[in-house]
Amino acid sequence: MNGDTRARLFGYSRAFDLPVVAAVSGAILLLLIITPLLIWLLVMTGKVSNIHRRELMLRYYSWLVLTPLLLLPILAGAAWTILGVGVLSLVCYREFARAVGLFREKLISLLVAAGILAITFAVIDNWYAFFVALTPITISIIAAAAILQDQPKGYIERVALGVLAFVLFGSSFGHLGFFANDPHYRGYLILILLCVEMNDVFAYISGKTIGRRKLAPNTSPNKTLGGALGALLFTTLLVCALGSFVFAGTVLASWHHLLTLGILISIGGQFGDLMMSSIKRDLGIKDMGVTIPGHGGFLDRFDSIILVAPAVFHYVNYFVGIGPEQARRIISGG
Repeated sequence: MNGDTRARLFGYSRAFDLPVVAAVSGAILLLLIITPLLIWLLVMTGKVSNIHRRELMLRYYSWLVLTPLLLLPILAGAAWTILGVGVLSLVCYREFARAVGLFREKLISLLVAAGILAITFAVIDNWYAFFVALTPITISIIAAAAILQDQPKGYIERVALGVLAFVLFGSSFGHLGFFANDPHYRGYLILILLCVEMNDVFAYISGKTIGRRKLAPNTSPNKTLGGALGALLFTTLLVCALGSFVFAGTVLASWHHLLTLGILISIGGQFGDLMMSSIKRDLGIKDMGVTIPGHGGFLDRFDSIILVAPAVFHYVNYFVGIGPEQARRIISGG
C-alpha cells in the first residue's frame, strides 16, 4: 500500500479541501447549536405544544449523536467511511431479520452477513469487478444453500427474504461505501446524505402546507401528493445548488445533469421510505427497531438512502467515474 493510498484511507488533513464540505459541516454544526433556541421560540409563541416540544427535543438529542456518527467517519478518511457503512449495513440487516423472522434461519442469516462482509472487503480493496460479481454469486449461494436444509416447505419465502436482505443492505448500501474510493467522496456523500434527509423535511413541510390528496394511504397514510411534489421541487433545487460546487469542473456540473441527479435523489428517497413502510405495514409493526429515540431503528432512519445510493453511484460512475485514477485491489493485489 503506497503513501497516497494510505493517506486516502486514513488521512484527515485534507478533509476540508473542498469548500462545500467545510461550508455544509459548519452549517450543520450551527443548526445543532440554534435548534434548541428555535424550539423554545416555537413553544413561547404557541406554535408548538409542550407534548410536541418533548418529542422534538427527543429527536434533537438523537441527532446530537447521529450527526457525529455520520460526519466524523466521512471527514476522518475513506477507510473509516467504508467501515462505517459496513457496520450500518449489518445493523440494518439485524433489524430487518428480527422483524421478518429471518434470524431464525441461521444458515441464510449467516450467508447474508458473510455477503455484507465480502461487499465491505471488495469496497475497501477497491476491487470493483469483485464488488459487482458478489451480488449474483451471493444470491446463487443463498438459493443453493437453502436446498441443503431439505425443507421444501417455506423454501421460496426463506430464499426471497435472504436475497432481498442482501440486495438492500449489502449491495445497495455497498454502493454508498464505494463512493469513498473517489478523491472527492466527501463532497459526494455529504451531498447525498444531506439532500436525502432534507427531502424528508421538504416532504413533511409541503405536505402540511399544500398536501390534500393522499399519495399511498394504505402504505403511508400521512404522505400526500403535494408533499411528494414539494419534496421533488425543493430537493432538486438543493441538489442543483450544492452539486454545482461538488461537481465543479466536470460534465455533471451542467444544469441538466444536476436536475437529473436531483430527481433521482428525491424520487429514490421517497420510494425507499415507502418501500420500508410497505414492509412494516405487511408485518403490522410501526418501527423496525427502538435503537434511536424519536426515530425508531437505524433502518427507519436510513431507509431513504437504500434506493438512492446505487442510482446516484451508477449515474456519477457512468459520466465521470468513481476514483478512476486510484490504485485498485490495494489489499488483495492484482
